[in-house]
Amino acid sequence: MNFLQLFHVVFFFIVIVFPSQGSEITGHDFQKNQPISNQQCITCHQQSQHDWQQSDHANAMAIADKTSVLANFDNKQVEHYGQKAFFFLKDERYQVTISYDDKTDTYPIKYAFGHFPLQQYLVETEPGKLQVLPFAWDSRNKAEGGQRWYHNYSHEEIRPEDRLHWRQPLQNWNGMCADCHSDGLVRDYNPEKNSFTSQFDNINVGCLSCHGDMSEHAQQSTKRSVGIDVTSSKHPTGQWLRSIGEKTAYWQGEPRDNAFMDGCFACHSLRAPLTDGIEANKAFLEQFTPQLPAAPNYHADGQIKEEVYVYGSFLQSKMFAAGVNCLDCHNKHTMKLKIEGNGLCLQCHGAEVYEVKTHHQHQENSAGAQCANCHMPTNRYMGVDDRRDHSFKIPRPELSSEFNTPNACTSCHEDKSNQWAIDNLQKWHGKPTALTSSKQFLMALNSGQAINLEDHLSIITDKKLDVISRASAIQQLAYTTQTITSNILRPYLTDKEGLMRLSAASAATLLPPDDKIALLVPLLTDEYKAIRVAAARSLVDSKVSAVDQTVFVNAFNELQQSNKISSWRGEGRMNQGINALQSGDTKDAEKAFKATIDIEPYFDTAYINLADLYRSLQKPAQVNSVLIKGMKNLPKSGAIKYSYGLHLVRQKAIDKAVTFFEKAMSLSPENSQYAYTYVLAMDGAGKSAQALNKLKSLIISYPDKAQLRELGLYLSQKLNSKADYDWFIAL
Repeated sequence: MNFLQLFHVVFFFIVIVFPSQGSEITGHDFQKNQPISNQQCITCHQQSQHDWQQSDHANAMAIADKTSVLANFDNKQVEHYGQKAFFFLKDERYQVTISYDDKTDTYPIKYAFGHFPLQQYLVETEPGKLQVLPFAWDSRNKAEGGQRWYHNYSHEEIRPEDRLHWRQPLQNWNGMCADCHSDGLVRDYNPEKNSFTSQFDNINVGCLSCHGDMSEHAQQSTKRSVGIDVTSSKHPTGQWLRSIGEKTAYWQGEPRDNAFMDGCFACHSLRAPLTDGIEANKAFLEQFTPQLPAAPNYHADGQIKEEVYVYGSFLQSKMFAAGVNCLDCHNKHTMKLKIEGNGLCLQCHGAEVYEVKTHHQHQENSAGAQCANCHMPTNRYMGVDDRRDHSFKIPRPELSSEFNTPNACTSCHEDKSNQWAIDNLQKWHGKPTALTSSKQFLMALNSGQAINLEDHLSIITDKKLDVISRASAIQQLAYTTQTITSNILRPYLTDKEGLMRLSAASAATLLPPDDKIALLVPLLTDEYKAIRVAAARSLVDSKVSAVDQTVFVNAFNELQQSNKISSWRGEGRMNQGINALQSGDTKDAEKAFKATIDIEPYFDTAYINLADLYRSLQKPAQVNSVLIKGMKNLPKSGAIKYSYGLHLVRQKAIDKAVTFFEKAMSLSPENSQYAYTYVLAMDGAGKSAQALNKLKSLIISYPDKAQLRELGLYLSQKLNSKADYDWFIAL
């Protein structure tokens, strides 16, 4: 059975204006009929409102009219592979005619979405359901390559049967984007009808998203005390100070209250929602389950790879550990940098140490002399959007050679090698500080290399490592062990850090049944919903005592509600089915897996899980039917072909199975398990010599060779080939 974690991805590009008076909203009206508005704040907070209007938040979303639309709609035809779009104005309304193959539709543009460096556009394909068009407007200036239409996936064809096609759930505004682009958004998804009646308080990201409903505050006397602003870097009981001889400032005074950053992380993170909408001033883990730094979204050293936003990288940083918060660098209302260039960093880092050529080894004022370019390198997302890594790492080209991680040196000097960068850095700064053994093991773990349990545990116990990396290592315990003792996991189930408890609750499935119940029941009443839900998920198949049934049911209901909230996409329905299956309810599991296929017919895991259910029920004909349908809808899915190969093995059709294992391997060449099964099936089909030769040619391609090497030793012994045995031993 495939157990998928559900992570909500947020598309985030923002800057805004209030809707123009008299703007027409046709179709479904997404505005709530409530007296909650940013307008209430403006009378007393005019400067804050003025600053906010300069922010990306202010342009998060707007009614599509001449005040908000940046793109050229002057009868512009664009095409990407077979996808065509014609953008035009008719009756003073922005419209698009979009087609693929024989399917053509015309829609009015309902909303402009974001503004820089790109602007996307939303159309209402069904009442209440908004989809993001596949073509976006590059709003950068012409000199930078902007002022053009371009496809969101410019280097590949996204056919209608792809999960990423613009009509599919993963391009749906209501589920994917809405809660971070409008105040007070409620998705209000109806699973039975597969429909939305989403609404928001304000169309863009304004006062309410960060401060909550301030209606009572607005009705108070104007002569009121608003108290201490804990978000200010000019804290009344402390400040950043650097003494003579110190390179870096340290916080002097009472500890800072940085809890407000949970409001920032609510949107600037890759996470799974636990509630319908975001509530300001509520703990992050009470509303979300975050994606922790691990493959495939992060590089082995924790640098960002996929579109993961800021939370996962910033929590790795020394900045976060020292108490630095978002508003030390960003203005709290414009959200722009407080100081451009190196001056921002030099607020705390001594210029005499760091803004000198002996440190950065580049010409003054050059790109290479900019702190951010070396310590916050960018990744490009959405075709034109360069975002900086907030883990603030030191370039380590020697690690790039070992773990295939990026580094700022060769990313900038593309014609140079890692060895060139290693040699120069050593000449300038001496040998790099050796990684601790736990950090080395963490990178090996994150890169997919095999490590033993003792080394794995050394990562988790090293309190010098950042908490989020340790928590990530706990989540990955299943990679190095099948079971774990309560003595090992117990300290983390009661850790003061929420992330540690969260990961330990998930890893508790490795505990013996009685220990799992004893240690997880207390977490069913944890202060954070994410932990309560994780504990309930791990206990679904356990026999919780009658005395603890009430707290279990409460937490399980929260788990079910979180799955329902996300059931507009495949993973949400899939998790419902997995919970039902673990509870022993095969009928509900079947219903949920079938519904997954209905709403996301191009989600391969849905077919695999439904087929696995039928296999457990000893219904081979249904297994065959489901997987055949899956292969028809998803001909490029290696996972489905692999599952079908396993089905054929069970039906004793191993010769046919070999063909499907080979196809799975060619479609997913990074998956060593597919290669292992392919070679093993060849051996089972009586082709041991060919299997051994094939394995020798394949094994070189896989970084983790342990399992394939063992298979090679077995085949060598079976064929009585000492030369081949020695060859595999030498690997």
